[in-house]
Amino acid sequence: MVQGIASRQKRYVEVVTRTGTDGKIMPLSIIWEDGRSFDVDQVIDMRRAASLKVGGSGIRYICEIKGTRTFLYFEDPLWFVEEKLAQEESLVIGE
Repeated sequence: MVQGIASRQKRYVEVVTRTGTDGKIMPLSIIWEDGRSFDVDQVIDMRRAASLKVGGSGIRYICEIKGTRTFLYFEDPLWFVEEKLAQEESLVIGE
């Protein structure tokens, strides 16, 4: 049974983007390794920043996806997110 977030890991993802005439790269959707696609509803902020949770740095996009804010990093030429790993309840036998 999942109780909460145990930790995070760097997860590289495929990202569909649009590049403007000014050279700005804007993410349009994130495609997970199992093929699920998540549209980026809004880019709230973008700036050079490091991921303090999983390491790495690049351009950090704060995106809103389905009403939830998430960090998406462009570590040229790759994209990654801070994937949440579920904490599983330990089974204690013999108590």
